[in-house]
Amino acid sequence: MALSTSLTLFLLVILLTPSLPLRPPPDNNQLPQPAIRIPLMRVDSNENYTNLQLLQRAIHRSKKRLQRLTTMATIPPAVNNITAPVRAGDGEFLMNLSIGTPAKPFSAIMDTGSDLIWTQCSPCTKCFNQPTPVFDPKNSSTSSNITCDSELCTNLNIFKCDNGCNYLYTYGDESSTQGYMAMETFTFSGGLGQQPVSVPKLGFGCGVINLGLGFGQGSGLVGLGRGPLSLISQLNLQKFSYCLTSIGENKTSTLLLGSLADLNYNSTIGSTNGGMKMTPLIRNPSQPTFYYLSLEGITIGETLIPVSKSTFKLQEDGSGGMIIDSGTTITYLQEDTFEMVKKEFMSQMKLRVSRSDNIGLDLCFDLPSDFGGKMVVPKLKFHFKGADLELPSENYMVADPGTGVVCLAMAASGSMSIFGNVQQQNLLIIHDLERESLSFLPTQCDQL
Repeated sequence: MALSTSLTLFLLVILLTPSLPLRPPPDNNQLPQPAIRIPLMRVDSNENYTNLQLLQRAIHRSKKRLQRLTTMATIPPAVNNITAPVRAGDGEFLMNLSIGTPAKPFSAIMDTGSDLIWTQCSPCTKCFNQPTPVFDPKNSSTSSNITCDSELCTNLNIFKCDNGCNYLYTYGDESSTQGYMAMETFTFSGGLGQQPVSVPKLGFGCGVINLGLGFGQGSGLVGLGRGPLSLISQLNLQKFSYCLTSIGENKTSTLLLGSLADLNYNSTIGSTNGGMKMTPLIRNPSQPTFYYLSLEGITIGETLIPVSKSTFKLQEDGSGGMIIDSGTTITYLQEDTFEMVKKEFMSQMKLRVSRSDNIGLDLCFDLPSDFGGKMVVPKLKFHFKGADLELPSENYMVADPGTGVVCLAMAASGSMSIFGNVQQQNLLIIHDLERESLSFLPTQCDQL
């Protein structure tokens, strides 16, 4: 008989909080790491959407994002060529920060699937609407341009030297940002009563031609990938983490940079149910930005899905593998594996398969007429290398009483697999770049 677990209905929003100074140069690992805590929120959190509409919008964005991430993984970036490769673009969470001196506030998308930090700049040849005034570097005493021979410019891979280091990023849905590279002081707003933290001389893109609707309510993007232009790399961080609350709950989530990343685990934040699970991070030479994991199997109830470990192996051409991504809502599995997962859930669920396609997910079940917010569903466990991660039911089954269905928050992909943010809910996701590892720690994220 399949193991089962109780499903409690949830849905989500996000936030974060900051702290202190900047990290040492790369050759001095003995100096202290910065300690920055940043509030996050869902891109649709200020809109008047129902929980179902929030989920549908997020799934729609995730489908487009999957296509772009898959393309990025298999096509190395062009060098010294202004015809830009496709980038990941949109994400699901916004962070509040400020730029310049005096500091001017704006919001930006947090994205673990890209590297460049950028915001719209004045004078703007073409800009999309944003909730705060467009940043004008002429009004900042700490603004300076990046020269073509600087390391940040040569690391951009797609630049054109024309009175400075110019860039172009495209996002595959007719969205793009084009402008010049500059350096500026960024201030990360404090949360939970903490003081803001200012970081000088961060390289960023000053976008003067920006097109598209794919940036949520943000005014730019903060890349947290592994490439040299990201916030993580420019701060030379050894660790960072985030903790995401459940979708639809509209509660605070948290991004933690530097010495705060693991919240001094061994204290009281870890759940007694399971504790910390650690798995290696893997690099893709074709696309060093992404955080790859080694997925070796999946168990539903007591049934181990019969897939080979090689199914999720990263291939030499950059295809395949599994990344963990903050900007993709649901988990995408290699197509054949997803079909087996789907059939196993159909076999073990004690509910009728729904014919409704209102939500946009591949597998839904009709809720019982006496549904009161809880039900029994099969347990789900992901077997990563060195870490068996059993998920709480709200991290893979999403119920909508309004339409009378409960759905599996997963879908099929052609090649690359993605561990999405619904599956990461109420887990502290710790990226340890010194140890090349990623850890999952069950945590009540709204209480950090």
